[in-house]
Amino acid sequence: MSAAPPFLLIGNPGNRRVTLFQEALIRAGLPPAHVVSWETVARTPDVLLELPDTEHCVRIDAAGEDAEVERALLKRGHEDALTAGCDVVTPEQVDALPAEHGRVLCPRQHHLGFLRVLEDLAARFAQRPHWRVWSKPSAIADLFDKRITSRRYAALGIPVPPYLEDVTTPEALRHGMREAGWREVFVKLSCGSSASCLAVYRLGRTPGSEGSLLTSLHRGDTGWFNSLNVRRVSDAGEVDAVLSFLLREGSQVEQARPKARLGGDVFDCRILAVRGEPVFTVVRQSRHPITNLHLGGYRGDLDAFHAAVPPREWEAALESCRAVARAHDCLHVGIDLMFEEFFHGHRVLEANAFGDLLPGLTRDGLSVYDWELREALR
Repeated sequence: MSAAPPFLLIGNPGNRRVTLFQEALIRAGLPPAHVVSWETVARTPDVLLELPDTEHCVRIDAAGEDAEVERALLKRGHEDALTAGCDVVTPEQVDALPAEHGRVLCPRQHHLGFLRVLEDLAARFAQRPHWRVWSKPSAIADLFDKRITSRRYAALGIPVPPYLEDVTTPEALRHGMREAGWREVFVKLSCGSSASCLAVYRLGRTPGSEGSLLTSLHRGDTGWFNSLNVRRVSDAGEVDAVLSFLLREGSQVEQARPKARLGGDVFDCRILAVRGEPVFTVVRQSRHPITNLHLGGYRGDLDAFHAAVPPREWEAALESCRAVARAHDCLHVGIDLMFEEFFHGHRVLEANAFGDLLPGLTRDGLSVYDWELREALR
């Protein structure tokens, strides 16, 4: 690895993702990456053209967990959001926003701004043909839209949960569920991540009944917020308020199918594929259908998992992960996968461009970032 080209890292300086990757470079005997912040590329993308057109390895990392980046992306997405039918905040209102932890503000507008910046990156990379970009901006854009990926995987024959098309109101959601014969669905903001803006909606037993939902969303005095506490909502007005918000911003609506269990709790998996091959597995268990580790889920025991999954079904799931990885021009893809009840099949739930933040996980003595470095430079 001593002859490796210099590294360029687009990320948020000081973020743990950047720190962990820099540590991996040090362990490999390589110089630290040159970091260009998301805020900089969002505001002045031509800064990349100031770097030489010599061979570089370019890693694009997550843009989240930074208030100034959020502001910059909201501003970039303002014009596109005006015609998208979603909530909109003006650049002047963005500047006046107080910093509020967990706030969910105009997520579609934020996403549209993110897409604009990815387009900027692609245009600058085209002027730097000697740069080796680990994950192409167009692939990252696709991975940030659950509607695109779910339909692509289904077309490739990869098993995914059945989904409803073009649902934009709670009334249309209930009608679609009754037509399909479904009792429960996941309503996921199509551009969301880390279970932000997610609800599990259960249909009422009688026509006209709004039903109930599980969600980490709650509405405060200044808008919507994500909480670390998953709560059940049964008040009809609040149920429809949550659903209206999610559907207005653009959501993937898919059948909530019963998951297999380990030790009495439901579970699913995050599987990280690197260079097309599934390498790392995290088992996520929970007492309720939302298994994210920061929302009350916990890491399951890998030995117990492998003992429970029939070998043939595990190999079929790994092949689905390989097919997902092949569908994207990315060095690494984080794949969320569930096994059906009693291990009668599996489904790919979604895939993630930045699904490789798995601290503490090792294989053959290598961390996730160590492994990615080795594979990228091989």
